[in-house]
Amino acid sequence: MATIGNNNLNAKLVLLGDMGAGKSSLVLRFVKGHFLEFQESTIGAAFFSQTLAVNDTTVKFEIWDTAGQERYHSLAPMYYRGAAAAIIVYDITNTESFARAKKWVQELQKQGNPSMVMALAGNKADLEDKRKVTAEEARVYSEENGLFFMETSAKTAINVNDIFYEIAKKLPQAQPAQNPAGMVLVDRPAERSRSAACCS
Repeated sequence: MATIGNNNLNAKLVLLGDMGAGKSSLVLRFVKGHFLEFQESTIGAAFFSQTLAVNDTTVKFEIWDTAGQERYHSLAPMYYRGAAAAIIVYDITNTESFARAKKWVQELQKQGNPSMVMALAGNKADLEDKRKVTAEEARVYSEENGLFFMETSAKTAINVNDIFYEIAKKLPQAQPAQNPAGMVLVDRPAERSRSAACCS
């Protein structure tokens, strides 16, 4: 769900991907600025929030980090329903996690919010010597499916903040004028909403 206030945007963001792809590590690096070498598996989902300033808008992300284990898959729609954005994470050293990421993309395309901003994150970019999924393969797939793509490393912080900033920048444009499920437009004074409508 994305809620627009006076240049404030609250956006629900969900992370999806295989167990061990590094979803929790990405969120912890983004929200707290640190990295744990051994991160416990998420049970169900974990919730974080973080605020970014993008141009003249403040974006508050309400982040749901979902569990990657198969047994929690049935819970995922609870978290991505109404989400304004999703980061689908895979591990560049693991072709199965990339295949799993593609399944998440298909599921979101069918079930998710139609104007959701979707990003594909090839995580563990610091493990170049163990790479199994090329950046080119992921980039082509992303272009074909309307995602934007970045390789990230929670360990070295490469592109971690960038992927969240990119999403934050894309959010306002992603919101159609009508009010689909999952988007709540906050009432504003009439003259303000007219000027915002023309320029946002």
